Amino acid sequence: MIKMIRLDERLIHGQVATKWSRLLDVDRILVADDEAAENEIVKKSLMMAAPSDCKTTVVSVDSAIRLCNDPRAQQLKILLIVSTPENLLKVTKEVKGIEKVNIGNYGRIASKINGQIRDTYTKNLYLYSEEAEILKQVIMTGTDCVVQTIPDETSRDLSAVLQEKERG
Repeated sequence: MIKMIRLDERLIHGQVATKWSRLLDVDRILVADDEAAENEIVKKSLMMAAPSDCKTTVVSVDSAIRLCNDPRAQQLKILLIVSTPENLLKVTKEVKGIEKVNIGNYGRIASKINGQIRDTYTKNLYLYSEEAEILKQVIMTGTDCVVQTIPDETSRDLSAVLQEKERG
């Protein structure tokens, strides 16, 4: 079963490896990212950053969807990580039974595209308006969606975070 899906542009790093994987008591980390899956250096780096007690796999988004929809996945405790709102939406639409969506770190890397700067939503969440619209679609899937960088931090409802920004 998928214990949580996390949006984190850094994919696997200390917060994931030491805090989230332990809190969720997962036995699998599944990274769903097309670019990482095709780049052996990135894939090896992510595997090295993963906790040693979790089987870790880096695959394309479509492969991750197939793996998560396989009935055998129900016997596992999976932390699924994606790096973009688009991939998050695709997975939440195509995989049933996701308990929680966690928005971790997103928007600091490549913060400008064509000179446009992302809007600040929290200290670790920066979005273009198009990305905010995609996250609204994720909320519409009915999955519990929170913004929380680390487990020690108080979680905030994603819908409330997006509405606060709209109100200015």
